[in-house]
Amino acid sequence: MTVPCKERYFEDFRPGEVIEFGDHLVTEREIVEFATRYDPQPFHVDSHAAADSIFGGLVASGWMTGSIMMRLVVDHFISPASSMGSPGVDEVRWTRPVRPGDRLRVRLTIIETRRSQSKPDRGIVRVQQEMINQHGDTVMSLRGMSLCRCRTPGPA
Repeated sequence: MTVPCKERYFEDFRPGEVIEFGDHLVTEREIVEFATRYDPQPFHVDSHAAADSIFGGLVASGWMTGSIMMRLVVDHFISPASSMGSPGVDEVRWTRPVRPGDRLRVRLTIIETRRSQSKPDRGIVRVQQEMINQHGDTVMSLRGMSLCRCRTPGPA
């Protein structure tokens, strides 16, 4: 039996496992509000200027896309019982623009699990994270690491 994501401990993650979740509709208002505050480039905040850009229209900041991904991961994947944060992410890529009206979901693939040798009450779960749009296109990807509390401390 598979343990629901929100109830998992380190021992419950299996390399090769693929998990998909989430559904977020991106709106023009959300794109402009985020960009106005955090990434005010013309193709994120001004639809007229964006029409004349290489994108041919308004697009979301990559940082907004990452923020949506994080929200979906927190809502559907991270276990409150075992999450101990993250030591970082690698290989962040924005591979396609996100536009108003796009619907986004997350696909996570467990790459590796490794129990800490120095702190055997926890382990590292490495994941490939992809943000997927309604067409099945990957719009963002990254490799992340999660620190997870072990259900049973000590050697696996």
